[in-house]
Amino acid sequence: MSLEHQVAIVTGAAQGIGRKIAEGLAGEGARVVVADVQAAEAVAGSLGGIAIAADVSDPQACERMAEAAIDAYGRIDILVNNAGIWSSLVPTPFEEISVEEWRRVFDVNVLGMWLATRAVAPFMREAGRGRIINLASGTPYKGVPWFLHYVASKGAVIAMTRVLAKELGSANVLVNTIAPGFTLSDGVLANRTQVEQLQEISAKARVLVRDQYPEDIVGAVLFFASEQSSFITGQSLVVDGGAYFN
Repeated sequence: MSLEHQVAIVTGAAQGIGRKIAEGLAGEGARVVVADVQAAEAVAGSLGGIAIAADVSDPQACERMAEAAIDAYGRIDILVNNAGIWSSLVPTPFEEISVEEWRRVFDVNVLGMWLATRAVAPFMREAGRGRIINLASGTPYKGVPWFLHYVASKGAVIAMTRVLAKELGSANVLVNTIAPGFTLSDGVLANRTQVEQLQEISAKARVLVRDQYPEDIVGAVLFFASEQSSFITGQSLVVDGGAYFN
């Protein structure tokens, strides 16, 4: 699944799942643009790529992100829409979720995915090829309680993937979704409430009885980024150790 000479943008790549995805893409030869609201220069430097400060909910920031990739490398082949709000959330009955938190989750998880895709799409159309990989979640399939805004946002990502696949298919731009299960990323491990309430439940629900880590998602990303998936678009792949069978 060599990605030699390919250019990949990974949003939310300073840590956790995004960082592991960036490392996996670089390991296959891709030149990686590490985009995040956090400082990502060290990560980008270790991968031989470039770091871009970008809040994906900001249209201008997404435009600058795409332009920086073009300025540095002259092309954009892969976009991984990984940036999202999850690890900072705590289980909350839907009536008690604040309007401010709901809007922020949707601004990043849904609006941000659209804005990042909108920013790179013209370059992919012009090239006549591209891969867009959206990180969703297994929660919309299972209806996980206490996180209504998050689950709804990731359900929107899955729906948007299908529409974008149809709109971009004529340009040979493939759009797919990966839906991980409960993953012990850096951010999640820092949220003791999530770990204490969800880790054991998630492990018991899986066919593969072990915890899920960011590394478990990388292979699916590499598949969708490569020529091995050249006739697959509009699909959602659940990567959760068998907790949910689609």
